[in-house]
Amino acid sequence: MAEAVAQADLAATAVGVNVLAKVAPGLAEGLRRRFDRDPERPLNIIVCENMIDAGPYLRARVKEHLPAAYHEALDARVGFVEASIGRMVPVMTPEMKAEDPLLVCVEAYCDLPVDAAGFKGPVPPLAHMQPRSNFKSYVERKLFVHNAGHASTAYLGYLRGHEYVWQAIGDPRVRAEVDKAMGETRAGLVRKHGFAPEELDAHWEDLTRRFANRALGDTVARVAGDPLRKLGPRDRLVGAALMCLEQGVSPRHVAFATAAAIRYDHASDVSAQRLREVYRQHGLDGVLMQICHVLLDSPLAGLIREGDQRLQREGWIR
Repeated sequence: MAEAVAQADLAATAVGVNVLAKVAPGLAEGLRRRFDRDPERPLNIIVCENMIDAGPYLRARVKEHLPAAYHEALDARVGFVEASIGRMVPVMTPEMKAEDPLLVCVEAYCDLPVDAAGFKGPVPPLAHMQPRSNFKSYVERKLFVHNAGHASTAYLGYLRGHEYVWQAIGDPRVRAEVDKAMGETRAGLVRKHGFAPEELDAHWEDLTRRFANRALGDTVARVAGDPLRKLGPRDRLVGAALMCLEQGVSPRHVAFATAAAIRYDHASDVSAQRLREVYRQHGLDGVLMQICHVLLDSPLAGLIREGDQRLQREGWIR
């Protein structure tokens, strides 16, 4: 890996937020070799992760593994370029893995907005890459519409007993709730970033069409996986709800989806089982404090409690 980084014209990560820090040592060693051989040659690393401020985060992790003598070169000649990734990649089936363990199947979606300000030197002319100057708005659009909508569909679909995302989004009860939740996040993003409402409406319509793609074979378990991370204060549900509140939009339905996520207890998901244990020992308020980092006397805590009561009252929880 280090030698590949040392020689590359362009690099990218797509490893998952929980793994990102683990690639930092290899990146650091590759950059050290690169600086020793050709100290003036820049490198841009496109950070394709579902994480706000993924670029600064990865830069800091790499710097931890790089001798201080190279820090100035790192800051001057290495771009950590954030990307807003929207392409859905389902888990490969055992049959596919047996045929080719490196096989990756993806949906026919190619747009890749990136932070134009993150590059060092000229922006490479890559097909479908879209350098954006107002990049933070696209990061939040991805996280608070695509990721939040996907997660809401999965967590509510799980409670309804669905195995696949296409089944969940096709369930009228799930679809109605998710549409309302994403209506809230879209309203918040319009106020915060000035998006045209019709642009976000069209984006949501396209996403629901893609969620309903049976050919992807995307499972509820994959999309709902790792709820401890996805319930974090800056992630797709709690982060979306807080953004809405900051913009004067009440996220009642986002909170309902968050309550559903807190009830996610898939037996084979280690993160879900840890979540279940926190809930069993400390109740809903324990989850709000320890995992969501939401103040118990805050408006959002109240909305999530209301959502949990609705789940029970309306028969979502059996």
